[in-house]
Amino acid sequence: MDGLSPARQPVAGFAAALVANIGERPWAGFWLLAAAHAAIWTILPFALYPNLPLDIIEALTYGREWQVGYDKLPPLPWWLVETVHRAFDSDIAYYALGQLSVLAAFAAVWAIMLRIATPAAAAASVLIIDGLHFFNFTAPKFNHDVIQLPFWALAGLSFHGALRTGRLGHWAVLGVALGLAFWAKYFVVVLGLPLVLFMLIDPRARRHLATPGPYLAAAISLVIISPHLIWLYQNDWLPLGYAASRATATNGLLDHLTHPGLFALAQLFWLLPAIIIALPLLRRPYERDATVADDYDRRILALLAFGPAITVIAASALSSRGLITMWGYPLWLFLGPWIVVSVSSRIDRASLARLASVWGTVTALYALTFAAQYAVLPHFDHRYRAVLFPGDRLAEEVSARFRAQTGSPLAYVISTMWLGGNVAYYSADHPRTLIDGDPRRAPWIDLGDLAVSGGVVVWTAGDLHTLPAAYAAVARNAAVQPPLTIPMRRGNGEVTIGWGIIPPI
Repeated sequence: MDGLSPARQPVAGFAAALVANIGERPWAGFWLLAAAHAAIWTILPFALYPNLPLDIIEALTYGREWQVGYDKLPPLPWWLVETVHRAFDSDIAYYALGQLSVLAAFAAVWAIMLRIATPAAAAASVLIIDGLHFFNFTAPKFNHDVIQLPFWALAGLSFHGALRTGRLGHWAVLGVALGLAFWAKYFVVVLGLPLVLFMLIDPRARRHLATPGPYLAAAISLVIISPHLIWLYQNDWLPLGYAASRATATNGLLDHLTHPGLFALAQLFWLLPAIIIALPLLRRPYERDATVADDYDRRILALLAFGPAITVIAASALSSRGLITMWGYPLWLFLGPWIVVSVSSRIDRASLARLASVWGTVTALYALTFAAQYAVLPHFDHRYRAVLFPGDRLAEEVSARFRAQTGSPLAYVISTMWLGGNVAYYSADHPRTLIDGDPRRAPWIDLGDLAVSGGVVVWTAGDLHTLPAAYAAVARNAAVQPPLTIPMRRGNGEVTIGWGIIPPI
């Protein structure tokens, strides 16, 4: 199919295996690509991260409490990490969870391309978007950005199917995808808004407003998100304050241009490897019939590829609030399909092999950079890296000294999420964390039980010989201990930590 017959001249390397499978068995080709991607980006962090990343420590801190809502973000990724922790209790499982999220999104992109193009075009689309560091270099740090990916991709796939066929099944899946995406991160609003606007503006899409499909999707989505909406209402929309604090405040009229402009430039920079991977397609002649995509398909793909990004940039331009580069995680999932359909070149064996070779080079550079970042540079640049933090040593020291002085296991730690989370995860006692010493951030903590059971206070800011004022209200009887100086897990850096013991009653 499409010049990929095994009878054609073979091409050496990974490209040969990919093109040999993809013509007659499209999904076999996908699983080959998925296996290569998952192997690289699961094994590398497992081998090079001696300490869990901040986002996973945070997930383990929050997830064990099984709340319907938290003070920062929706709970879905934290529930998933806690589930994986209970099922496997292995660091590699957390990194595999991130790759499963990425590959589930890639599968949806692959599926939408099989509807309108050839298996080779589907492969090219996925290879292109895999050039974004969001899907490889940073995906091991499983968090709310990563878990968005499969739901955004499924929403795009089902939206396209719903608009093309009008089937209620596609509309129902769209409602499920958007509802679950809300539990993943509130950022889904920048996906939902363009979908609604497209249905209002596009004449062909607007016809569906006279059918039950869109309303079924909205109803299903509302049912799915309603438990969390009720929690938000009952808790004064608590996480929205955190979301607002993450966006840089405005300092004047110029920010209406600079903030969205800087975000757009940052996204363009991180898109460069994906664009480089796509370059071999530009050498092919334009052939309108290279895919079966019509103008309607092209409009839908353009919407999915650029609608959410334009929404984010427009919101920043109107509000002048700053944006965070990492918010770009789900924005470009459909850029690969849009490029392939727009270029409209017949992708034969040789061109797919060239594209796969460029992808392989880009992936190798990412992998080498990853290895240098966490295995080589720590010995030279002395830059702090959370994944090299001595969480295990800190947990062992404070737990053992608490037991030695009190004769009791460590039940509570009062600290920042990062320090307390490390103690909670790596200590054999697995104490619970009172985040920032603030009961509002951890309302599940019983302060009466904390007073009876005792605990430790841990901090790194300010005077390490004096209990921080922020912790005094809940730990005023803490006995400050001599600071601990512990070497980082790799390199020649070290961290000095203040701590104190709250004696049990």
